[in-house]
Amino acid sequence: GGRVAITGFGLEEAQNLQKVLQTAWLNVPLSVESQQVIGASLGEQAIHQGIKAIVVGLLAIMVFMLIWYKGAGVNAVVAQVLNLYIMFSILSAFNLTLSLPSIAGMILTIGMAVDANVIIFERIKEELALGKSRQAALSTGFDNAFWAIMDSNITTFIAAIFLSQLGTGSIQGFAVTLAIGVISSVFTALFVSRLMFDFNTDV
Repeated sequence: GGRVAITGFGLEEAQNLQKVLQTAWLNVPLSVESQQVIGASLGEQAIHQGIKAIVVGLLAIMVFMLIWYKGAGVNAVVAQVLNLYIMFSILSAFNLTLSLPSIAGMILTIGMAVDANVIIFERIKEELALGKSRQAALSTGFDNAFWAIMDSNITTFIAAIFLSQLGTGSIQGFAVTLAIGVISSVFTALFVSRLMFDFNTDV
């Protein structure tokens, strides 16, 4: 008469089974929205090209900073190398995979890091043009550049956090690398670079 009795279950288990029996009969067709197939050789080639892009971009930035800012450019070069070292160290420590989106995040971080150095160097040049001493120009230049750099990097970090939480797959890889890069670039630009400037000034 259309009635079924199943024994040997508790109330909660019976209710779960009832839900399964009531819903499992629905015929829901599955359709493929998107599909990507990347061979091992193609993936390896893409990774190598991404790393090559990082190296070429970093070298180009180093040459520009050394030509345009001369001695101060050395500080920027050291900060950039240390920035990449910190990023690779953190990615390695957390066993994160180096994917194409991660490499894209690194390349973006390189540009952001050198942007912070440019802001600092230009502020220092402005203070020196006013006739201030080297020590006073360094102190004022870093103080004036501090919040400009922090504001831009904080907003980027917030965007990276939201992408890592709401995104999936490759978007998360990009967002995590970008967030790590923001923190490391701020540290190298504001603290490591200033430490080198102060050391040279004291000497």
